Amino acid sequence: MAQRILVVDDDKEIVRLVRAYLEQAGYKVFVAYEGEMALSLIRSERPDLVVLDLMLPGRDGWDITRIVRNDATLADIPIIMLTARVEDTDRILGLELGADDYITKPFNPREVVARTRAVLRRAAGEFTQPHVLQVGRLLMDLDRHEVQMDGQPVELTPTEFDLLRVLMENPGHAFTRTELIEKGLGYTYEGLDRTVDSHIKNLRRKIEPDPKRPVYIQTVYGVGYRLIGEGPSPWPSPLGRGDERL
Repeated sequence: MAQRILVVDDDKEIVRLVRAYLEQAGYKVFVAYEGEMALSLIRSERPDLVVLDLMLPGRDGWDITRIVRNDATLADIPIIMLTARVEDTDRILGLELGADDYITKPFNPREVVARTRAVLRRAAGEFTQPHVLQVGRLLMDLDRHEVQMDGQPVELTPTEFDLLRVLMENPGHAFTRTELIEKGLGYTYEGLDRTVDSHIKNLRRKIEPDPKRPVYIQTVYGVGYRLIGEGPSPWPSPLGRGDERL
């Protein structure tokens, strides 16, 4: 069954162009031209991915992203933001709200298709062997695409999941921001290094006991980030899987 993409933009020519390229690539495409229509389609159709313009009539892209990420039934839907604004703060805010990627206008529609494929691959969790990663009380099941902290589920966006996976696969290793992007997202991210900072901020908010004093994801000044565990967990893995890595 074809994966379903919702394209949201008030510029009908952009919607027509993006829709044509995505359909040619084999996706089923829904469209919306303003925020309320987009929210209605997200709730009724539950698309596999949303390509979302920031500047929309009524509810803008930030509002829609915030609503989706705060709704447990919708929070796992990947979002790629489209923006004609070039201010760093706009992009960072969108990422901090939970967007998985962003594309700046004007763009080549082939780039939208490429980014869509990459984000959907990450969302599907394409891994060759099922196994569980464990660092301290943090566990990640790569086959089930699940994360738990202290036995409680942690809801992550596909991008957050893949960045955390890279860190958990290499505990103690200090990654530069560029390395995290390339290893986690699978391609060179044409944007700001602070893009990673936004995702790390989100991860800390979700897995750290105190995000302002992180125990797990530590900043390595002048380099980037590394993951440090609190030590081996005193209780058995609640995921009940083998092949765990400390």
